[in-house]
Amino acid sequence: MSTELAPGLFIQIFTPPLQLSGFKVIAFDMDSTLINIECIDEIADAAGKKSEVAAITEAAMRGEITDFKESLRRRLALLRGVPVEALQQVYEQRLRLNPGAQELMTAARTAGLKTLLVSGGFTYFADRVQQRLGMDVARSNELEIDNGRLTGRVVGDIVDGEEKKRQLLALCERVGCSPLEAIAVGDGANDLPMMSAAGLSVAYHAKPKVREQAMVAINEGGLDRLLEVVHPPR
Repeated sequence: MSTELAPGLFIQIFTPPLQLSGFKVIAFDMDSTLINIECIDEIADAAGKKSEVAAITEAAMRGEITDFKESLRRRLALLRGVPVEALQQVYEQRLRLNPGAQELMTAARTAGLKTLLVSGGFTYFADRVQQRLGMDVARSNELEIDNGRLTGRVVGDIVDGEEKKRQLLALCERVGCSPLEAIAVGDGANDLPMMSAAGLSVAYHAKPKVREQAMVAINEGGLDRLLEVVHPPR
């Protein structure tokens, strides 16, 4: 049973406050977590297929479609033929960092945490967001492009929920810390594997299934509200 610590901020399973310096790694989903959009839905808008793609995205994020890889393949297939310029338009015109993202990242870095962006979205956006926020590691899906257009496929294996978890555990291993010293932040069902592996799980404006399982749920305000629960160094 969760407790409302402050308006729009819920906790369960632990007693706050925690100290940010007590953690070594913090991992973030990208779409609708670090940024304000689902990039694949906005790319689909360029193909006139946003409603069709967005419906699949919503079902996947709510956990109604359990096979994330298959849901992504279905959505990608609808993007076949979209010109690569559409990616730049989405990035420049529609993508914004969510409130508090920069503040939380700065606090995490100051406290000595390694930062990970791990996304079922695309490198075109994830690499740029990583650079903007000064994050240590980014892992996402690379869109396959042929003659300046999307093929409707990705290069290599798809990053799904299990891969997100694997990336979190791999970074913990490199840092030399326990997963219990990691924080995982996400909003959709495919974030649950990495959230369950971390010592502290955070749901940000998340789907009901994710809010119910997270130790911290930020339902109002920005990402930096986590600092009300996990205090930065003075």
